[in-house]
Amino acid sequence: MEFSAIMNAILGYYDVFGRQMLDFLHIVFDNIFYAFLFIAIIVSVLYYLVSVYVLFNKNRAKEKRFITEKAPFVTVQIPTYNELAAIRCAKKCLEFDYPKDRYEIIIGDDSNKTDVSRKLDGFAKKHELIRITRRGSNIGYKAGNLNHMLKYSKGSILVLFDSDFVPPRDFLKRIVTPFIYDKELAGVQARWKFINANQNMVSILGASIVAICHHVLYPFFKNRRGISFLCGSAEAVRKDLLVKLGGWKNGSLTEDIEYALRLLKNGYRIEYLEKLECGSEVPYTPKDLYRQQMRWAFGVIDALKEHGKDIIRNKKLSIRDKFFINFACSGYLFAVLLLFLFITGFLSFITHKPEPINLLRFFSELGRNIALTSGILMAGVVAQAKSKNIKGILTSFISCFSYGLVVTYYVNIGIFKVLTKRPMEWFMLNKNGNKTAA
Repeated sequence: MEFSAIMNAILGYYDVFGRQMLDFLHIVFDNIFYAFLFIAIIVSVLYYLVSVYVLFNKNRAKEKRFITEKAPFVTVQIPTYNELAAIRCAKKCLEFDYPKDRYEIIIGDDSNKTDVSRKLDGFAKKHELIRITRRGSNIGYKAGNLNHMLKYSKGSILVLFDSDFVPPRDFLKRIVTPFIYDKELAGVQARWKFINANQNMVSILGASIVAICHHVLYPFFKNRRGISFLCGSAEAVRKDLLVKLGGWKNGSLTEDIEYALRLLKNGYRIEYLEKLECGSEVPYTPKDLYRQQMRWAFGVIDALKEHGKDIIRNKKLSIRDKFFINFACSGYLFAVLLLFLFITGFLSFITHKPEPINLLRFFSELGRNIALTSGILMAGVVAQAKSKNIKGILTSFISCFSYGLVVTYYVNIGIFKVLTKRPMEWFMLNKNGNKTAA
């Protein structure tokens, strides 16, 4: 048989059976796409509802009065790794209007740069309230550092700051006050704000992501169910309870969420102070933002893997409490949904019967799907408005459809590494405070 005859036979076979197979695959991919789209719409609608609730619900809760006579002894902990910004943070802590004989400041120095350690030592020698602890390595990352500092902490309450945070003068009084009135309280979390939110498009996107938690989700959880989480900085915890529950999880990339889930599943309460804000920095380079979100995604999903089943089975938590705890991590679920929507949508498109592309239909359906799944974008707008950063709203939209798409990719990498039990390293981020201190 001639070659041309063979080719004609193959093409004929394809015309009969190949197109049928592609049609079948198109139906499969199309149905999977709409199944994921349906889930994404449900999540999006929830964000819309929560955003509307927060937008029109005013926080009328009043903070309790600080009682000087009952002020507990507090240890302020500042873990650091090659970060001179810790000096700026410690200076702010020295200005607290808390009784000077009722608190201490410990800088946990894991630095491997001798010039950084030398400057930290020189600063500490000038102030009696400050001590430096070292363990000679960065094993276990921040959680390992905190566990080492725990051995030297005298306070019954531990107040934690990442090195780039700049607390206000009345911060210590206000975050400690809830413990004075509630001896069973496990922790208190303050709201974050960003001193460099409008530095560039990257910082605006990074600030918007975190602002959704602090201006939308956490206020909603607090007002509806009294549930809150720890965020790793500008937070306070009871030392005795932390020791009782085994300390921070060594090597955890989000030790705050892991400990918060541990507290919640054991029936302990965390309070969120909406009106107490603490300034901090947000990543301002694309690489740093991608790494930060990848690490957070890894840590949060890893914590859910460890404690999720216990929370679902927990009889002390109501069904609504369990739902809210899981919904707090839904931003990462949405990133996974976007990835699968893109993959199945693309596969559905290329297996479709050949025909002229209807651009009007394509863009109208694309616009409809974006509108139906833009609940998190709506939450970002509300968060920017609540944080009084109106001028950042338009820029954050542009960032979402540029840098945000890459962030989604890195978030999925972090989740993939958790699910496949691959390790994730700790990434240090660039901070303006390091340059200022230097």
